[in-house]
Amino acid sequence: MQARPNLTGWLMVSPLAIVLALFLVLPIILIAVVSFWTATEFSIVPAFSWENYDFLFGSPVTYLVFLNTFKFAAITWALTFLIGFTVAYYLAFHIRTQTWQIALFLLCTIPFWTSNIIRMISWIPFLGRNGIANSALLSWGAIDAPLEWLLFSDFAVILAFVHLYTLFMVVPIFNTMMRIDKSLIEAARDAGASGPQILWNVILPLTKPGIMIGTIFVVTLVMGDFITVRFMSGSQSANVGRLISNDIALLQYPSASATAIVLLATVLITIGILLRFVDIRKEL
Repeated sequence: MQARPNLTGWLMVSPLAIVLALFLVLPIILIAVVSFWTATEFSIVPAFSWENYDFLFGSPVTYLVFLNTFKFAAITWALTFLIGFTVAYYLAFHIRTQTWQIALFLLCTIPFWTSNIIRMISWIPFLGRNGIANSALLSWGAIDAPLEWLLFSDFAVILAFVHLYTLFMVVPIFNTMMRIDKSLIEAARDAGASGPQILWNVILPLTKPGIMIGTIFVVTLVMGDFITVRFMSGSQSANVGRLISNDIALLQYPSASATAIVLLATVLITIGILLRFVDIRKEL
């Protein structure tokens, strides 16, 4: 009698398992296999070799690029968390009517109605040497010469990242805050807790699952992004995604595969460490 429900359960999940196996697991396995092949100037040799990994871990450029990738991820996470937490807090606790909450939340999503590339490139005429920002600062007398570091710099890359990915932090934090029982905040206030104490001891701990989900989204997206780094840095900066993109452009698929596997392992380890701090299953 118990075997029939188990069989029904397997039949229900089998289509999803097949889709995941074909479009997620199998491509990763193929990338892992290709990463152990070698490439010449004209062909790919399907023979097992550690050459790609030896070159990858033996080059100091690899460590510099990975360090740069983590730098972009850390700074972007800090800024998106500050902005995302503030916006979510305002929507959840200062907007009283659900209609206004929905309206203002939809207002935050308006930039996502266009392509990521369009939103990113739109910063170029604003930050350029003769762009809107420099022109305004010059007209106000705030600067004597155009600021060169506004565009084609790490500043521009991080600014674009924050613009592109802040909503991925706002949504899960706002969703978690809306589940907080308001009576807990009232009880803390009646007990004499100040606003910062309520924020630190009540709201922040209860918002940890949403913060962690947003962190996973932002960190993984930044670590895998290469288009933003390419355009906003003017090819003067690099991350791991740029390494993979360059290898693919040179038809060095085994080398690109090895770098992709190392990046995948790094992201999985990072997510594993993050999941040690909070159980996000109750949010899923």
